Amino acid sequence: MLLKADGLAGHLKTRQKAGALAPVYVVAGDEPLLAIEAADAIRAAARAMGFAERELLHADARFDWSRLTQAATGLSLFAEKRIVELRLPGGKPGKAGGEALRAFAESPPPDLLALIALPRLDRETRGSRWAAALEHAGVWVDIVRIERQALPEWIGARLARNRQQAAREALEFIADRVEGNLLAAHQEIGKLALLHPPGELSLEQVADAVLNVARYDIYALVPALLAGDGPRALRLLDGLRVEGEPLPLVLWVVSEELRTLLRAQEAVAAGRPFGTVARELRIWGPREKLMPKALRRLPAATLAALLARCADVDRLVKGLAAPERDNDPWLELGDIALACAAGSQ
Repeated sequence: MLLKADGLAGHLKTRQKAGALAPVYVVAGDEPLLAIEAADAIRAAARAMGFAERELLHADARFDWSRLTQAATGLSLFAEKRIVELRLPGGKPGKAGGEALRAFAESPPPDLLALIALPRLDRETRGSRWAAALEHAGVWVDIVRIERQALPEWIGARLARNRQQAAREALEFIADRVEGNLLAAHQEIGKLALLHPPGELSLEQVADAVLNVARYDIYALVPALLAGDGPRALRLLDGLRVEGEPLPLVLWVVSEELRTLLRAQEAVAAGRPFGTVARELRIWGPREKLMPKALRRLPAATLAALLARCADVDRLVKGLAAPERDNDPWLELGDIALACAAGSQ
């Protein structure tokens, strides 16, 4: 059974009323706060139903997978119902681990609840036999990243838990300062609850309390460029520069997306359906939704010119001359981002 994180509370309540939780819960995703909260909710529901003992297994590269079998079949001296919690931070159990997980999922022991923590898996691993067996045996809680455009609504919902609310401008202000760092967002929302009583929060109150604790994801540049959001692209570039992100890596992300756009533009211009092109170029998720808009804005000639400018930035990074370009490659990359957003060269 596949669940989104926001559906977990309802599921647990229903299963508690029915008197039985699922034997296996998988919490998978790359949002630490949401993963922690989901795991905490599962543990709390299990404790309320008599699962009093907990055993923690950390499956690193040298993990002995027979320990999972031993934990599943071992007798408890103190409790009849037990939680076995397995953390697999790499998300790759290997052949032996995959077999152990599949065997466990196909025959989960009675009076035992398995809680398995995973990062977000790539498509191939997500389709593996062991992952399918775990989902079939119990509940797979999919922790989805909160994208920037959804962050103000998420913050507003969290404020509402404290009986506070804020205007859209204040929510956007908070979102800009905690982007990519939900743990910090959680802390700032908690701080606002301590500083101010329930009710409406003004922008001034929010600005005085909230710190700039954003963490910028280099790959967030891609949807900003595709959507034509120049100010956001510049803000991300500035944040990445301050955080010490290697410029060659940032340049590679930008230039690779421009190359993909150019290939897609040429293929669509040749009469091929965008859906087919998207599958061939491995364009999916938010990129697949934003790409058609970018293709309408950026003709092939513009994309080729922007790629030539990326080549000039690469020369600057290597200490070589690039005529008619600024000596600061970060400024040049910002100009390229703005040109991409505007649809100009």
